[in-house]
Amino acid sequence: MSLLSGELWAELQQELAPAMGDGLTQTWLAPLAFEQVDDRVFRIRAPGQFHAERVERLYGAPLRQRLRERFGPEVRLEFVSTAGSAERSTTADPIGSNGHDHGMNGNGTTSTPRVAPAAPVTPADETVARFDDAVARATRAPGREPAHLASNLYRRYRFEHFVVGKSNQFAHAASRGVAEHPGEAYNPLFIFGGSGLGKTHIMQAIGNHLRESSSNLVVHYTSAENFMNEMIGAIQSGQMVAFRNKWRNLIDILLIDDVQFLQNKESTQEEFFHTFNALHGAHKQIVLTSDRPPNEIPNLEERLVSRFNWGLVTDIQPPDLETRIAILRQKAREEQLTLDDSVLEIIATNVRSNIRELEGSLVRLLAYASLNGREIDAALALEVLKDFIKQPTRLVTIEQIQKIVADLHGIPEEAMKVKKRTSSLAYPRQIAMYLSRELTELSLADIGARFGGRDHTTVMHAHDKISRQKEDDPELRRVLQKVTKLLQDQD
Repeated sequence: MSLLSGELWAELQQELAPAMGDGLTQTWLAPLAFEQVDDRVFRIRAPGQFHAERVERLYGAPLRQRLRERFGPEVRLEFVSTAGSAERSTTADPIGSNGHDHGMNGNGTTSTPRVAPAAPVTPADETVARFDDAVARATRAPGREPAHLASNLYRRYRFEHFVVGKSNQFAHAASRGVAEHPGEAYNPLFIFGGSGLGKTHIMQAIGNHLRESSSNLVVHYTSAENFMNEMIGAIQSGQMVAFRNKWRNLIDILLIDDVQFLQNKESTQEEFFHTFNALHGAHKQIVLTSDRPPNEIPNLEERLVSRFNWGLVTDIQPPDLETRIAILRQKAREEQLTLDDSVLEIIATNVRSNIRELEGSLVRLLAYASLNGREIDAALALEVLKDFIKQPTRLVTIEQIQKIVADLHGIPEEAMKVKKRTSSLAYPRQIAMYLSRELTELSLADIGARFGGRDHTTVMHAHDKISRQKEDDPELRRVLQKVTKLLQDQD
């Protein structure tokens, strides 16, 4: 920043400060860099895309007005993010992107500015800054493959950005092992766990590591649904020979997300079975993710279940409190924001379900603070996250949950602990497991032990199933509310 630019930026900040308050000025304006590109163009550089967009949205108009008052109506002010290896702008016309896989769009809302060379990138600028899990603006890792063999990997998903804790340390270690020695000990590597826990992140981290360390390898990431859709397209166009050649011969590292999608898809299962055999037989690494272990995916052919169990099956559990705090601290650091530990602890204590909601809560807090001109502190965190915060209640035990759920469904309380899997017993048991996870602080393993010595993965599956089902089942929601009220009303 030149001396002139520095003086101008200090004046602009001084003019905005009264409306923002000292806390908000420190949070949003202090990390920015201001520069004059030429006589008519000024640029503000933020450490992250979220930061750049938020500052432009809230303060772009008054900043542009003040610059035009000084330099005339033709003045332009750009806001850019310096996260990653290249600057990305919130104002310049977008450069096209083809990103489309796994819920990631390619709307091109970020791009390299078209005016003047970018300022030198500092170490702080190398951070990858995004809060919400919709990584629409992420840039793809550079690839050498033709379009039909594009890696579909995102730079954001790397081992160094993956926060390791007790809930995921085994999956992380196994993934590191695969990245260092593909096609050897853990083939396939099967990672399962609930939504938003980091399965896609760690799988793509394997791919990014291998592409950088072994440039001759063809790495391909996709979802099971995309595999099926491509197969259908090949059948309709008479291109099955080319389809099979691609999947069985041209790929060295295959990363398949959400393989539970294969359930009930007989033709797709048949094709994937032969693809798996061809790759595995050639000692090519296969990594798979799912929301449940192989033997719990309904209507999946036994021969596929068997092959998915050939290598290593490992899970990722919801993060514990310490890991949740570490995740939030890293996200704040990526955005060059300094937040008090008390704020992070409030979020981490009350948002326990998954990493996606955890990061979303942090975004919500930052957005609320900026929109309302509030300083980010513990009081604001409690105010913004009040919907997530459970009111203090008397201590609830699993035995109380089991008794109330059993009574409501007309079954003996002992049925919660028996090994029978009949639907009349299994469904109430899953409801009780879900409530035990939500209303107690016990671990998955401890909960499973109270339900007849069941494995922690059974509890995880029950929790995920009820979580999904209650969104579309008003009767289930009524049951959950009734049980919760009965628990609260107990003496």
